[in-house]
Amino acid sequence: MKVFAIDMDGTCLNSKNRISEENIRWMHRAKEAGIEIVPTTGRPLACVPGQLTTEKLFRYVITSNGAAVIDTQTGETIFQALLPQETAEDLIRACSGPGLGITAHVNRQSLTQGRLLTAIGRLTYGPDAASTRTVRRMIPYIHSRTYDVEELQFFFFSKKARLRTEEAVRRFPYIAAAYTDHYVELYSENATKGTALAALAKHLSAEKEEIACIGDAENDIPMFRTAGTRFAMGNSVPSLKSMADCVVSSNDEDGVAEAIRLLLAG
Repeated sequence: MKVFAIDMDGTCLNSKNRISEENIRWMHRAKEAGIEIVPTTGRPLACVPGQLTTEKLFRYVITSNGAAVIDTQTGETIFQALLPQETAEDLIRACSGPGLGITAHVNRQSLTQGRLLTAIGRLTYGPDAASTRTVRRMIPYIHSRTYDVEELQFFFFSKKARLRTEEAVRRFPYIAAAYTDHYVELYSENATKGTALAALAKHLSAEKEEIACIGDAENDIPMFRTAGTRFAMGNSVPSLKSMADCVVSSNDEDGVAEAIRLLLAG
């Protein structure tokens, strides 16, 4: 096995948004066995869990649901699939209104429109959200920069905001949308964890049977199609469990450590 792509929230992190010592210990064992530990997340690079960075557990990372694959050692972007500035601005205009919170991933950073979402993010994610930047109005900020957008996230504070967003997003045919109960992640249709993992595998000359992955949510389905060995968390959605080679314990029961023990046992 050469690569182990590990989803972060709901998988590697427990319900308190921490990585357990057991998971850390077994990720070190995997790394010592020559397996590349690849955080694979909806977060931008600046918000990748600090525990992994401190422990020096990874070199490559897949961010913003596959919008970018980054070599953190060299700073090189191995793969990217971004939302053009104009498209991102049009999406924000189409969905904006009462009851909607707006965040964006731009140039590997996390941005929030207004201080409320910044406060919520820091309360929820702790130190991992410390670098989040607050902007007064998202469209002028994006328009004034030279960067395209990795991902948009719209948070629903009312049912009307969700319905308005769902209707507007359907008018954008080249956008991928991943909904949860409380928000939607919007990114290029070419930016999936699967396409990003395939690009990294090519960079590392890794065959499908040399790639493993683990996740819990529907946005992990594309990387399940790319990997040769697939683990679903005990807290996974049913569709992911049905695709898995093995279902391990939940994120509060060190399911990642369990998966690595099975990988190393052959």
